Amino acid sequence: MDNKISGKVTSRLTLYHSILCEYIEDGIELISSPQIASRLGIDDSQVRKDFGLLKNVGRCRVGYNVKELKDKIEKTLGFAHQKDAFIIGAGHLGLALAKYDNFSSYGLNIIALFDNDPYKVDMHINNKQIFHITKLPNLVHRLNVDIAILTVPKNQAQKVADFLVASDIKYIWNFTPAVLRVPDNIKVWNENLIASFLQFACKDIE
Repeated sequence: MDNKISGKVTSRLTLYHSILCEYIEDGIELISSPQIASRLGIDDSQVRKDFGLLKNVGRCRVGYNVKELKDKIEKTLGFAHQKDAFIIGAGHLGLALAKYDNFSSYGLNIIALFDNDPYKVDMHINNKQIFHITKLPNLVHRLNVDIAILTVPKNQAQKVADFLVASDIKYIWNFTPAVLRVPDNIKVWNENLIASFLQFACKDIE
């Protein structure tokens, strides 16, 4: 993905992509920026500005070619380059993420899950095996995986994060509410579900 594209633009591009997928399923070949803007409740000029970041996007008077635009977004965001990942924590959230098949459409391939619960080890969820957490270092190196999706309880998050770093995980998608302390060379993306809830809940209160 182009590092010059901000997180907010990336978020909008993924929403555009979802709309384009719907159009393809419905057999619609062309789409206009006002149509997309109307669906998302944003300004048409913002859509055009975002599309300006996609180099050489074809355009005509009647709109954009849906398939070409979808392909360009996928190339820009790196969907075509598959990235393997492990889920750490086979609780309710970890299992739900393992069952979510659409990750593969965006280039994320969940290979397996890890947990320390002996009753969960060796179970299969959506064709993905749950391994004991002690198996992680070996599988990280053997399968060349450097992405971990962290879904453990908050009180275990830092200890597990330290273990992930020691196991040569380089990227952590953190679904816990814990603020992780990691070396500078480790990238952490915090998916704060509570903050997201409060953002839209507070808008209603206002």
